[in-house]
Amino acid sequence: MKHLLSAALTIAAILSASAYTPKVVAHRGHWRAEGSAQNSIRALVKADSVGCDAVELDVWIDADGTMWVNHNKDINGLVIETSRTADVAPQKLANGEPIPTLDRFLDTAATLRPDIVLEVKPHADSLREDRAVDEAIAMVNAKGLAPRTTYITFSRRAFDRLVARSGCPVQFLSATEPALLKQIGGSAADYNIIHFRRHDGWIDELHALGLGVNVWTVDKPEDLEWCIRQGVDFITTNEPELTIKLIGETPR
Repeated sequence: MKHLLSAALTIAAILSASAYTPKVVAHRGHWRAEGSAQNSIRALVKADSVGCDAVELDVWIDADGTMWVNHNKDINGLVIETSRTADVAPQKLANGEPIPTLDRFLDTAATLRPDIVLEVKPHADSLREDRAVDEAIAMVNAKGLAPRTTYITFSRRAFDRLVARSGCPVQFLSATEPALLKQIGGSAADYNIIHFRRHDGWIDELHALGLGVNVWTVDKPEDLEWCIRQGVDFITTNEPELTIKLIGETPR
């Protein structure tokens, strides 16, 4: 049995060198572009303009049930989860844009090419987190974006709910062994690069199990080249233009 597994992993390793061309996921959009900011509409548009395959965004739900796109739990010191919509709405991002609602963000994304990688953030209130999951799914479905959407989360509670209810690929951000990830319904491992460097063989094992590999957050040229040579499926990066360039130049 061990010999058969070893053979399968060897075959997967050979195939990965030629069959996998990584897709580029702009982490919080192309926010390092001029005039941009993390999770801004500008960052979304810029990611499209440079040819990214997908844009990652982070979502929270406020006390009134409005969904917001923001990485941190707070904006300008205001905790989104426990704040009223009227207080969150006037808040500005670093580039001066108003914090975008998920509704507005998805409306813009629907007009652009990149797919959506939507992260449901872990909320302090588990019931509010459940509502955030349900609202995100409902909004994505209503806008016809389900075929272009992948969900990600660090929360096992949100993960299970997304797997059960979304009908979309769900990637887990909390490092989990490949066999267990498949068992709980994950479509791909979405782990920090340190976990893949630490667990030699996980990439090939995930592919052998029919699961994808998403690596974050990869910005250094040497790390990007390593991911490309390893045959990962997605590279989540703050440097999408560099990543696209290196994908075209790095032999696999």
